[in-house]
Amino acid sequence: MPATDTEDSRRGARHEPPGRGTGGGGAPGSTDDSDEMASGLDALESPVSATAATSRRVLAKAAPPLAAVALVLALWQTAYALNWSASLPSPAAVWGELAGAWSDGTLLPALGHSLLRCLAGFAASAAVGVPLGLLLTRVAPLRTVLGPILSAVQSLPAAALVPVAVIALGNSEGAVYAVVLLGAVPSIAVGVTAAVDRIPPLLLRAGRSMGAGGLRGAVHVLVPAALPGFVTALRQGWTFGWRALMTAELITATPLPGIGRMLDAGRQGGELSLVLASVVLILAVGVLVESALFSPVERRVLHSRGLASATGR
Repeated sequence: MPATDTEDSRRGARHEPPGRGTGGGGAPGSTDDSDEMASGLDALESPVSATAATSRRVLAKAAPPLAAVALVLALWQTAYALNWSASLPSPAAVWGELAGAWSDGTLLPALGHSLLRCLAGFAASAAVGVPLGLLLTRVAPLRTVLGPILSAVQSLPAAALVPVAVIALGNSEGAVYAVVLLGAVPSIAVGVTAAVDRIPPLLLRAGRSMGAGGLRGAVHVLVPAALPGFVTALRQGWTFGWRALMTAELITATPLPGIGRMLDAGRQGGELSLVLASVVLILAVGVLVESALFSPVERRVLHSRGLASATGR
């Protein structure tokens, strides 16, 4: 009889459906169902979570500059309302100047010509300044002679360079490009030289020991190691070139329109609203180029070296 009871209990255990019993028999089936349900919910929620995370990142990046603009506008409007200066226009008046320049067709040509001049001057400055900076790191006597000259020219304000260019080349586009080159090339060359100087000597010796010397070492070791500094040098070159261009357009009588000519027209006419509108355009172009070009490139370069996160700093 005990043997028969044992055999019957075993047969019942074999024929019992999975998940029906009490205790440990139903646990595996219920766990699998819960895992499948959780994974299904995660799959449904993942696009929403990704979209929400992207929105939060965009908001986190856009909030500080928008808050700064709102603060400046609030202080500006307060100063206008309190009549702190009789000549200070309201933000609405400056916006009206920009809208009027857009409607009469003078805003886009001025903005386009200034951007094209600066882009062409910046490209030429980079083509000259980067090789010059690399050459100075390789030829010590040349660095001894040209290094102080480049530093001195870099410290000169652009207003001091304009008369030299005008006397040498006349009131022409050539004088404007000369001022841009004189403002940007020294900055790029000095920045490239400083970037190469900051490379650890051990890294260069390791490259030479593995056969990366001469041009091959410059391509595979020196340039990648100094790339973050190169990006900084190009950013500084753009900034110096943009400032020099605005000064040249303001002082010289260029045959084509530009933002500097708008600024000069407001100065000569005593229209502070037009002057401030030109200043707003100059600042907007500088911020746009910085945020759309140089900042993403710098983040990517730093992230590739483990120095910054991919989403920004």
